[in-house]
Amino acid sequence: MALHIWDHFWDLRVKECPCDVHFCDWLDENNVSDKAIFHFGTGGHHVLGLHNVEKDRKNAILGITASPGEIRTYETMIVENPELGWGYKAYFGDIYQLDKRLLPMFDIVTLFHVGEFRTEANDAYGALTDYEMVKLLVGQTKPGGTVAFYAGSYAYDIAKVQHDKMVEEGLLTPKGQYKTLPLFERTTKPV
Repeated sequence: MALHIWDHFWDLRVKECPCDVHFCDWLDENNVSDKAIFHFGTGGHHVLGLHNVEKDRKNAILGITASPGEIRTYETMIVENPELGWGYKAYFGDIYQLDKRLLPMFDIVTLFHVGEFRTEANDAYGALTDYEMVKLLVGQTKPGGTVAFYAGSYAYDIAKVQHDKMVEEGLLTPKGQYKTLPLFERTTKPV
């Protein structure tokens, strides 16, 4: 048994997967700064972290990737540009192994890749289900905070089931859509 990893490197392909760029646009249009953000799927481009530095947003971003190549790129990037490391931390691991005791409360959570990575390989070591992982991260979102999904994902049908359940359970309220990103507001209901 081994950790289920993403043995690929995702460079910036905006036409194929614009979610990170659309999220950066949303941050700009809403003048979002000084917020705590959790980001599922850093990509080898790490555009969210770079955007944070370039636009002087001063957000604190914790990104997760299961790609060894993407984490190596992050390591190189922060060695060459230490300023990036102040507001952007990339974590290597399986998002389905998150433990809420190790997570702060977030103002914004991106769950762009729900359903794309979870397989029976995660079951071998008792990983969380999509529902459990999404509920954990919704629970780590401050009331009034934003949870964003990506409608262009090839697994959006799985993600939609999860966010619809969170709405049914009274944990999220639909907040509209920004470009390809369905947005939800975290309610005050305890998880």
